[in-house]
Amino acid sequence: MGIVVIGAVFVDIKGFPEDIYVPDGRNVGRIEYFHGGVGRNVAEDIANVELRPTFVSLVENTGVGEDVVQKLKNHKVNTDYMPAVDGGMGTFLAVFDNNGDLAGSISQRPNMLPLLDLLEEKGDEIISNADSVVIEIDLDKDVVKKTLKLAEKYDKKVFAVVANMSIAAQRRDFLQKFDCFICNRLEAGILFADDFSNHTPEELSEALCERVTRAQIPSMIVTMGAKGAVYAAANGDHGECNARNVKVKDTTGAGDAFCAGTVIGLTYGKTLRESVEIGAYLAASVITTSENVCPRFLPRELGIDIDVSEEG
Repeated sequence: MGIVVIGAVFVDIKGFPEDIYVPDGRNVGRIEYFHGGVGRNVAEDIANVELRPTFVSLVENTGVGEDVVQKLKNHKVNTDYMPAVDGGMGTFLAVFDNNGDLAGSISQRPNMLPLLDLLEEKGDEIISNADSVVIEIDLDKDVVKKTLKLAEKYDKKVFAVVANMSIAAQRRDFLQKFDCFICNRLEAGILFADDFSNHTPEELSEALCERVTRAQIPSMIVTMGAKGAVYAAANGDHGECNARNVKVKDTTGAGDAFCAGTVIGLTYGKTLRESVEIGAYLAASVITTSENVCPRFLPRELGIDIDVSEEG
């Protein structure tokens, strides 16, 4: 079944100014619509490395919901576990400045609790056949707990990504059960009630190592935008990875692509550092376009020794 991704679907509405962005003024530009959501993006990124993931999520019984499912199918994502329910999709509204950086956003979250019924009914067949599991840690608590229980039952690696850190920070005890937790520098600051904004990568790597050891978190990876990313494990392994020097067009989805690349590496035998490097590579491929996801790659381009099947 490949990597199983459990998360939400959003419709992303993005505004781009034609000239210098004025925060308190009216800006002429263009508005674009994309399929989004951390989990959905991660699933499509994994599929774009030809690895045939399974996405466990919800959509609405509308034309937009049908479009979301069809696009994922076109990318060879298994969508067998994506029922349509009322309120099953969220909306993300974002405005970008003339440098391609996020200037402001508003998010309306979907109702993801029906996933619990899905996992109660089909969770064993989903998780038992998985190569690994990725889940948004800020989903409904019972959904996360059920996923962790199933992953433990079938001895599967399970990784945590985050869409809303304010919710995730209330679940620190869950992090001890994940093989790796991936977030950005601001989110790490919320989690550890600290300010890492002025830390160099080396300083943050040392601080992260100290904190994951004390908190008994198996491993964490923290992205730092243009400064790259750092990683640390409870066994003392830690380090930094530089970002790739590319021209930025739109940073949306870069973090999700980074998560996808990292999870791919950790699932298929790469070290923590090697996995972070794969994540950085996929993130760089996203920020050079206005798309939310990475372009197509073959696994061997990322150092993953897997033959791609044309079936499915």
